[in-house]
Amino acid sequence: MVSSIKAWVGLQSHAEEMQSIHLKNLFHPSEDRFGAFSFSFDHYLLDLSKQRITEETLSKLLLLAEQQGLAGWISKLFNGEKVNDSERRAALHSALRLPENATLCVDEQDVAQDVQASLLKMHGLVEQIQQAQWRGFDGSPIRCVVSIGVGGSSLGPLMACTALEQYTGADIRHLDVHFVSSMDGSELEKLLPNLDPATTLFIVASKSFTTVDTLANANTARQWLLSASHQSIDLINQHHFIAVTARPDQALTWGVPEKNQLLLWDWVGGRYSLWSVVGLPIALKIGMQNFREMLAGAHAMDEHFRDTPFEKNLPVLLALVSVWNINFLNIHAHAILPYDGRLSQLPAYLEQLEMESNGKSINRQGERIEYRTCPVLWGQVGSSAQHAFYQLLHQGTEPVMCDFIMAAMRYESEGEELKEQHQLSLANCLAQSRLLAIGESVSDSEEQQSNYKHYDGNQSSTTIMLDTLTPETFGGLIAMYEHKVFVQSVIWDINPFDQWGVEQGKKVASSLLAELRNGRNEVLDSSTNGLLRYVKSRQQRGVS
Repeated sequence: MVSSIKAWVGLQSHAEEMQSIHLKNLFHPSEDRFGAFSFSFDHYLLDLSKQRITEETLSKLLLLAEQQGLAGWISKLFNGEKVNDSERRAALHSALRLPENATLCVDEQDVAQDVQASLLKMHGLVEQIQQAQWRGFDGSPIRCVVSIGVGGSSLGPLMACTALEQYTGADIRHLDVHFVSSMDGSELEKLLPNLDPATTLFIVASKSFTTVDTLANANTARQWLLSASHQSIDLINQHHFIAVTARPDQALTWGVPEKNQLLLWDWVGGRYSLWSVVGLPIALKIGMQNFREMLAGAHAMDEHFRDTPFEKNLPVLLALVSVWNINFLNIHAHAILPYDGRLSQLPAYLEQLEMESNGKSINRQGERIEYRTCPVLWGQVGSSAQHAFYQLLHQGTEPVMCDFIMAAMRYESEGEELKEQHQLSLANCLAQSRLLAIGESVSDSEEQQSNYKHYDGNQSSTTIMLDTLTPETFGGLIAMYEHKVFVQSVIWDINPFDQWGVEQGKKVASSLLAELRNGRNEVLDSSTNGLLRYVKSRQQRGVS
């Protein structure tokens, strides 16, 4: 087990020495700590100088990566080996952003060319919709697209559309894109009355095309169209639905014709799927060229991760410092704090990416592990978070590691007022990370009366700076976090590509749905039985 290898034990001893050292004492006036612990690649800067690390710390962490065989695992990932061992699958999200002329043969199949074929079909659909050539049931051009999905099928595209909205060209601003994911129907209930059925197209994204949440929303949407149009179900399916799926047979059974289907594959995990045809809403929102630039930015980060020595490798360093915090400094909460409103959906996306991937307690050998893995992630746009939970960060009792994310330049072609607002945001970002690290004490004369004004500091943080936020740098940012999660999984010896806990929850929900519908008397715990009785009694009373 990893906790018994030499590098891990060495880090435990080193952590005991570091526990008593305050972060502010690592900033010696005669030394350039920023120069020693900041790393750059292309349009990205990774500043680790406000982490509680020394050169010795990094050296020991790099030794841990070596002893855990990280280089070999990276090779397996990119070569298409079955790194998802519990499901006997490769994890080829990096193949989704390979250049158009690339090849990657896995099990005698060129998956890179398969991806390009699927993207080419998507490109055709995008042009057809954007150029008002896709028509609804009465011949009107489509002006509104509703993407129906859940988990990564919704979180990823929603995040990208929000982040890159400024790249919506004047020629496609007539097209509105919405997202629906809640299984209770509340989003559709609010959205549908504001839409014109004749000009609305639904994208149903489900790898299996059996996802209960997604199909429930799709069925409600179809019934809305049928009631409004008085047309046949075949005509409605043909003019108002596109399926994104790995099971074309299931989509066809539901009613989506083959020409309206976009193909993905079993090796595309939901939380990695925005790079695939699941990204159709992104391409509709920002155009296919910008979508391909997003893929190119991610591919550049893939190459950096695959080829760069670990001591200068951004995803590797980001992951190793996180492992240091979690396993050796006992920090188990992680705040994601983008100081850019365009990245408002990034915290929710990273919550899924990290906690669904690495929220595991069993290693690859099937053994229960004795060390911590994924922390609890949460976050918000920094300017809003300052007025929400920063009090806990500054003066609470919980150690928290933070990621501050910011673009160095914005509004370069806009007015001075907007440029000044960006400067204000930058100043707040830098001030908050400084105060969290260094802290601040009241003067001796005030100390007795004003201890409540004392800021301990010593909260570790990373700053990730983009030159500007573009489709390219956005793609690279998300790919960097993806690879960070993979590196952590290698250190912890867990499989980040399955999610059996999620699957079991779905099974239990299906059995309870049958109980609610049919009144079957299954043997359940007293709490669940009591809640079921309560619901049934209220529903019966409402009917009567």
